[in-house]
Amino acid sequence: MKRLPFVIALLSLVSCNRSHRPTIAFVAGAATDFWTFAEAGCKKARAEIKEYDVVFRYTTDGATEEQKRIVDDLLANGLNGVIVAPLDPVNQGPFIDATSEKIPVMVTDSDIPNSKRLCYVGTSNVEAGHYAGKLIKEALPAGGKILLFVGKADAQNAKERIAGIEEELKGSGITIAGIRTDNIDRVRAKANVSDALVSHPDVNCFVGLWSYNGPAILNAVKESGKSGKVKIVCFDEEEETLRGVQNGEILGTVVQQPFEFGYQSTRLMAQYLSGDKKGLPANGQVIIPAQVIRKDMAADYLSKMAALRRK
Repeated sequence: MKRLPFVIALLSLVSCNRSHRPTIAFVAGAATDFWTFAEAGCKKARAEIKEYDVVFRYTTDGATEEQKRIVDDLLANGLNGVIVAPLDPVNQGPFIDATSEKIPVMVTDSDIPNSKRLCYVGTSNVEAGHYAGKLIKEALPAGGKILLFVGKADAQNAKERIAGIEEELKGSGITIAGIRTDNIDRVRAKANVSDALVSHPDVNCFVGLWSYNGPAILNAVKESGKSGKVKIVCFDEEEETLRGVQNGEILGTVVQQPFEFGYQSTRLMAQYLSGDKKGLPANGQVIIPAQVIRKDMAADYLSKMAALRRK
């Protein structure tokens, strides 16, 4: 019993040391394969930058209020730097600016270029839109109509992807018949496709701009019995999307490298917090290239994704 005060004091010291350990947080959107791979990248970075703790947080419903609450809770518990994947870039500038007044902030996946963020780490979504546009032209060589499906059309990444698609389709005889939004609701995402199959029988290519839109389009088209009649082009690497590419049900998907989003942004934040600011790009953007996955590449890419999940 005489040793108890010493043990309590020792535990208090350990707890105190832990609370003062520098911490970097990565705050993503709702849990999807895409962010699972980003988390794997953060874990790799954590193993290399042992002087920092790295925490990864998902939102449950993709709401900006929850994302802000997560960041505020982390700040209250002692946070040194944060990487945020904005869910509503159009309206989250003040949140990013307010957080930047307290700690360094980087953004990923969708940029807020006029905010006080240190930099953006992610894909050039305009370039990715061009990749998707090339796939669309391949799907409709004689021209036609397409419909776009996305969570929020005013999100920066969505606007840039749409801009890239529009630029690529100029003079092709292909027109965009409309954009259907679902507010990051998977049930609604699928319902949008089912409705469009009835209301737009003249549209012969559906394009999913966000990760979960691919499976939503694929399942709705299959259930309608129109597989092969309606071409599908997607973004990102959800397993169901990749299986659809592998089976020839989806022409191709434009994938980013979310593992690198997590890895590179965490490493860069650690360098910055350690006083090394040379890694920050002058233009405020670290661009991680996208690539197109077609049928002949799908099996290898699925294997790569499975390896990341095991890690």
